[in-house]
Amino acid sequence: MTIRNPKSEIQNTESDLPERILGIDPSLTCTGYAVLERTSNGPVLREGGVVRSNAEKTLAQRICEIATGLREVMDQYLPKAIAIEQVYAMVKNPQTTIKMAHVRGAILMQAAEREIPVLDYSPREIKKLLTGSGRAGKEQVQFAVQRELGLKSILEPDDVADATAVALCLYHSVKFAA
Repeated sequence: MTIRNPKSEIQNTESDLPERILGIDPSLTCTGYAVLERTSNGPVLREGGVVRSNAEKTLAQRICEIATGLREVMDQYLPKAIAIEQVYAMVKNPQTTIKMAHVRGAILMQAAEREIPVLDYSPREIKKLLTGSGRAGKEQVQFAVQRELGLKSILEPDDVADATAVALCLYHSVKFAA
């Protein structure tokens, strides 16, 4: 299934570079990332991983660890665009929502410094784009990612699988212009 988003056309300014997308699943403890590349055979997962922060450090230090780790990924893979999962309000624990917003801010700053466009996807949008249902369970999304990329098994940890899911949403939603 290919979904095009006509409002989002991202210019490929350096034609000798492959079209790469960076998907990010933000978290204060373990931020997942996935680098997808557009090929004639469809999306290819070039790298997936996590950036962890040390829980014994201050909030500022932890956010800096995540920002530094993702800066290294951005500098190595030079993505044309970034897809990031939106923060959703956690009524039972608003402090978690606030901390997540701090993490997203650090990630957005890294993207802005490199002039990389960022598109946000809500959890419901990700589920709908990949499975056809905004109420799909985590397993359904993981199987959709596995199928789409032709992987032998489901990606682990969940943070990488989630980052890959959001990257696939951008892959199918945005037309890169040469």
